[in-house]
Amino acid sequence: MPRQDTAIRSTAAVRRPAIRPESFIQNLLKNPEIPFALVLLITDAILVFLIITYVPYTKIDWDAYMSQVSGFLGGERDYGKLEGDTGPLVYPAGFLYVYSAISFLTGGEVYPAQILFGFLYVVNLGLVLFIYLKTNVLPWWALCLISLSKRVHSIFVLRLFNDCFATTLLHTALVSFIYQKWHLGLIIFSGAVSVKMNVLLYAPPLLVLLLKAMDIFGVVSALSGAALVQILLGLPFILSYPVAYISRAFNLGRIFIHFWSVNFKFVPEPIFVSRRFALFLLAAHLILLAIFAQYRWCRHEGGLSSLIHSRLVQLKLRTAYLSSFSLQQFNNCSTVTALKTEHIVTTMFVGNFIGIVCARSLHYQFYSWYFYSLPYLLWRTTFPTWLRLILFMAVEFCWNIYPSNVYSSLLLLCAHLTILGGLWKASPEHPYMANAKHRLADLENKAS
Repeated sequence: MPRQDTAIRSTAAVRRPAIRPESFIQNLLKNPEIPFALVLLITDAILVFLIITYVPYTKIDWDAYMSQVSGFLGGERDYGKLEGDTGPLVYPAGFLYVYSAISFLTGGEVYPAQILFGFLYVVNLGLVLFIYLKTNVLPWWALCLISLSKRVHSIFVLRLFNDCFATTLLHTALVSFIYQKWHLGLIIFSGAVSVKMNVLLYAPPLLVLLLKAMDIFGVVSALSGAALVQILLGLPFILSYPVAYISRAFNLGRIFIHFWSVNFKFVPEPIFVSRRFALFLLAAHLILLAIFAQYRWCRHEGGLSSLIHSRLVQLKLRTAYLSSFSLQQFNNCSTVTALKTEHIVTTMFVGNFIGIVCARSLHYQFYSWYFYSLPYLLWRTTFPTWLRLILFMAVEFCWNIYPSNVYSSLLLLCAHLTILGGLWKASPEHPYMANAKHRLADLENKAS
């Protein structure tokens, strides 16, 4: 009987049909995100081509950009004398290098510049889709929201604003951060800042991520690389007219014209331009950043203060090790902690959005500063899908009202505050990868 049982089992094992691997179509049906993203990218590229071909170009800042670039190419290094028909140059040196290259490639003509910006739009969209696919926060069908903004298409290929290059470089830096390439990412991030300073809205959450991912030595070296980029790019102007360059290129106290404000149009102009209103918004910005850092971004570390304290303790321990052990042992004690992609992207996008909510004036081209993060932020809330879509459409609607009015700016502020409230109520994701090792804990155990 045992032999018969064995024979029966062997026969059954032979007759059992082999499991066929899933077909290509079945894999697509189970994982439609990637093919849908590719189709979306191709479709949007065709749409951009049609916009450039059939929609009239709107002249706003292009002539001013070319005038400022021509002065720079003519040998002028005094920022006080680099001006265009819209006023003086107010961007760091990276802007001049980028638009000098554009002037060289296009001859200063609008149509070839539109084609160049069309390629830039597609590259930027590809980067954003890659970030979304890596986080897997949105359902596949919601990726189409990234291509549904009339205003953003206009900003890229009908206005040719420098915000487009700053945004693309920012998303490139974010991809580097996702792959834990913090030093490279900081260099690219600094390059984005040199094109337009709005990228600095990402600086506070980025600093928090750096403190979580690296020790003090790593943070200092990464920030030093970013600072070196600014020095090298601005060197011709720093050596010639340093005061004019720093005061013009890094002027954080500029007052924008009330008429062009999209967000606070309901605020009376005397209050809008007042110093008290500016200080109120700055205080609100800093308080919100501190609250989110303490109770959301650093919740798993016990708060921002605990994270800073742990890094200071680690610095003290590493300094002691440096004096007691060899250099090789010192390097082995370095801490590089792998952060989850979702935590990196959420922290960066939320930190920037806080700055958007508290910005005194948002002009129409500023929509590119945060539009690409909007679907992600909406799906990080616990809102039902119908409310997410309503909020998305409300924000897009407000940005397409020209000129903005009391009602559209009030609606935009309400939508922003609703999204921010939803982000606050959402549970913070775990920041660290499963295989990340906390070297600091090991050092503290050895020290004790």
